[in-house]
Amino acid sequence: MATILMIDDDADLAAALRVLLEGKGHQFHTAANGELGLRRVKETGPDLIILDVMMDRYTEGFRVAQRLRDSSDDSEYAAYREVPILVLTAVHRTTSFRFGPNEDSLPVDELLEKPVSADRLMATVERLLSRAPVRP
Repeated sequence: MATILMIDDDADLAAALRVLLEGKGHQFHTAANGELGLRRVKETGPDLIILDVMMDRYTEGFRVAQRLRDSSDDSEYAAYREVPILVLTAVHRTTSFRFGPNEDSLPVDELLEKPVSADRLMATVERLLSRAPVRP
């Protein structure tokens, strides 16, 4: 099936998603912060990235998404530019900050608010995986 990388500092959520996604046959990898997540992108070559916004820094997920989608020819993440990114966040529930997928500030494919039902999450994951680029 697919390789999925979750970049999120919530170990309990990561453990729950591991059970759910591995139960569907996917390979599941985690990273607890953006820096480690960017390294894990290169190590795992994911078909989908699930990304939190607030980790070590308040807007860390924004920075990760922007680096992954950097359009410069010399971007070290150019090979992963088309990998779908699903933001899974509680920022709308816990702060007054409002945002959504946006090409300039948050270049991601989908955003789901935590908590999210397993059915809705799986439907979104499968939809994004169906659009993921096929890589050698």
